[in-house]
Amino acid sequence: MKNISLLIVFAVALTVASVGMASDGAVPLFSSLKAGQTLPPQLRFIAIPNIKRNTVSLVEDQGITVLKVESNNSAGSIALPFLVDADTSPQLTWRWKVSRVLDKADMEEKSADDFSARVYVFFDVPLASLSFTERTKIRLARLVTGSDVPTAALCYVWDNKHRTGFAHASPYTNSVQKFVVQSGPDKVGQWLTETRNVAADFRLAFGFAPPRITGVAIGNDTDNTGEQTTTWFGDVRFENKIAANHQDKK
Repeated sequence: MKNISLLIVFAVALTVASVGMASDGAVPLFSSLKAGQTLPPQLRFIAIPNIKRNTVSLVEDQGITVLKVESNNSAGSIALPFLVDADTSPQLTWRWKVSRVLDKADMEEKSADDFSARVYVFFDVPLASLSFTERTKIRLARLVTGSDVPTAALCYVWDNKHRTGFAHASPYTNSVQKFVVQSGPDKVGQWLTETRNVAADFRLAFGFAPPRITGVAIGNDTDNTGEQTTTWFGDVRFENKIAANHQDKK
């Protein structure tokens, strides 16, 4: 059932994006907010049905307001309502820090598909271009939610054991392609800045030019492994600079 739940999460994220903002410049930066304040309405929490919710808050870290996501046998993300042309603004940049990596996670197995940190980027791929199985999953999710569901996503993760640069389809759906950006415990507790050329990553993952980006979601999850971790996210933004990605194919 979690495969449908995952698509329901996508539906919420896309709905937030489609009704939230007219451009990526309107998405609030965490650093522009105050620690302890309620998240602005554009930044909506995405829960997975029947799964315990993560705890999310704005906190101060090194004098800057950041997003703190605490996961304890739970899951959840914050949707950021970006509407972006992937070819004209292909560079996604964000900062993150984790308290620990997960011991029992395995991104290739449904039963252990958890991460200390993850960043989804959603794309509006034409439904007709997907396989019959993927179209069926998405149509069912749309029927359940009564709203659109993103038809493709990249998921950048902080993994526990796969090498940096490893790429693999989600065990739930081929419409989600994962890239390992950080791996292992060596940089736990450190703020890291990440930059990805999402247009290049999309072409590598799906084999064709990327359509419009319809949203981003950031968070972590430990509902499969039953573990605990905390992730902090700094500002997330798109830019029109093009950065090379250093990664290998699946």
